[in-house]
Amino acid sequence: MPQPNILWICTDQQRYDTLGCYGNEYVSTPAIDELAADGVRFDRCFSQNPVCTPSRASFLTGRYPRTTRCYQNGFDMPDDEVLVTRMLADDGYTCGLAGKLHISSCHPGRASDPHTERRIDDGYSEFRWSHDTAAHWPTNEYHHWLTRRGVDYERTPVEGSDHVTTSVPAEHHQTTWCAERTIDFIEANEGSDRPWLYSVNPFDPHPPFDPPEEYLEPYLDDLESVPLPNYRDGELDDKPALERLRDDQGFQNQWYPEMDEADHRLVRAAYWAMCDLIDDQVARMLDALEETGQREDTLVVFMSDHGEMLGDHGVYRKGPYMYEPAVRVPLIVSGPGVEEGVESDALVELSDIAPTLLDAAGSETPDRVQTDSLWPILSGNSDPDSHREDVYCEHYDSMGAFDDHSSPYGTMIRTDRYRLIRWHRLDTGELYDLESDPAEQRDRWNDDAYAEVKTELLQRLSDRMFETVDPAPQRKAPW
Repeated sequence: MPQPNILWICTDQQRYDTLGCYGNEYVSTPAIDELAADGVRFDRCFSQNPVCTPSRASFLTGRYPRTTRCYQNGFDMPDDEVLVTRMLADDGYTCGLAGKLHISSCHPGRASDPHTERRIDDGYSEFRWSHDTAAHWPTNEYHHWLTRRGVDYERTPVEGSDHVTTSVPAEHHQTTWCAERTIDFIEANEGSDRPWLYSVNPFDPHPPFDPPEEYLEPYLDDLESVPLPNYRDGELDDKPALERLRDDQGFQNQWYPEMDEADHRLVRAAYWAMCDLIDDQVARMLDALEETGQREDTLVVFMSDHGEMLGDHGVYRKGPYMYEPAVRVPLIVSGPGVEEGVESDALVELSDIAPTLLDAAGSETPDRVQTDSLWPILSGNSDPDSHREDVYCEHYDSMGAFDDHSSPYGTMIRTDRYRLIRWHRLDTGELYDLESDPAEQRDRWNDDAYAEVKTELLQRLSDRMFETVDPAPQRKAPW
C-alpha cells in the first residue's frame, strides 16, 4: 500500500463521552460520527497523563511521560527526543501543524523567550502556531488572522453564571482558524507526489467555557434536560487525600460547592457546544479532502490529549485526578487499509498512536518507542477487542503546583474491571470496582474484601512502572 496522507486531529481536553458515536444524545456531531462509522472507533482509549504537556510528549514519541523527561506542564521537551513527525518527515512526508503543540514550556511570562513555544527538531515544515485564544504572544497566528479581519477576541458573560461566557462568532473562532489553515494545506498538496501529515490542534474544548453564542443557544432552549454531574453526596468522605489533591488546581476545583443545578447544566452545555463547533470544522476539512480527490488516500485520526472532569465527583477541569472522565478520550481512525464500522473494546493507550502511524506509513519503529501499534486492529489482522491487559497513567505533580516536596505523585493502572491509583507521597490511594460501581463513587482502597485485589493490582502497577524505563540507548557490547 502506498504511504497514506495523515490528517491528525487532536482536540484539547475533550472527554470520551462528548460525541454521538460514544452515546451522547445531546450533542450534534454528525461528521465525527460518520468518520467512526467508516473506520474503527476505540471505546476504551486512555491518556498517559491527565495534563497537556506530559500527554502530548507521550503520544508524539510513543514513550511514557517520565521517560520523555517531560512529565509536567512547563517542562521543555529535551532536544534528543524524537517525535513521530520527525520520523515520518525523514521517510518522505511533508509535515505541518495548525494550533497548539505544547511539548515545551509555553507561558507568556517565561523570561527566556516570552514570544512563542520553544521547538525541537520536530519535523514540521509548516508551523502555524496558536497555543490558545489569548493575545499574549505576538507569534500567535490566530490573532494575526483576527487582526486582519478587524476582530477582537472578546468574551460576554452569560447571565446567571460565573463560569460560562460566549466568545466570537464561529466564523472568527480559533477552531475555525485551525480548519482554515488545514484546508489551505490540503489544497496546496493536491496532486503532490509526496505524502503529507497535518496536525490539527485546536484549543477547544479546553476551558474557559466560551462557545460562540449561536452554538450555545440551542442548549439554552432545553437546559433542564442537560444531565447533572456524576456526584453522590458523601462519596468523597473516605478520601483523606482529596483536599491536598484539590489544591493542585487551586480555586478551579473549588467551584462545585458554590454552584447550583442550573449552573452545572450551563457549564456542561457550553462544553458540548464547543464540541459541536469542532464537529462542524471537521466536516469542512473532510469536505476539502473529498473536493481535492485525497480522501481515499488519507488516514484520518480524531482524538484528544486528555479529558475534563466537568463537575463529576465534585471536580471541574483537570489536575491529578484519574477518574474515567479525566483520562479516557475518544480515538477514531478511518482511511486506506482501515476496517470499516468496527467498534473496538480493547484497552489502548494514546502512546500507541506513534507506532501505529509508523506502521501505516510502512516506516520502521525504532527501539526507543515503548508502546504497541494499533495497526493490526485497524487493518483487521487481530482481534479488535484485545490489545493490552491494562493501561497505565501517571501524574508526577504535572501541574507543577507544589514546591514543598509533598506534591501529589500518582500512578494508575486500569484493567477491564478495576482502577487502582497510588498516591505515592500521601500514603494512600483509590480503588474502584468498575463492574459493580461504573460511576466510581465507592472507593475500595480500605475495604478488606478487596485486599487481595489491591495487592495484585499494586504488583501490576509496579510492573508497568518498571516498563517505563527508557530502552534507549541500546547496549553496544557485553561489558
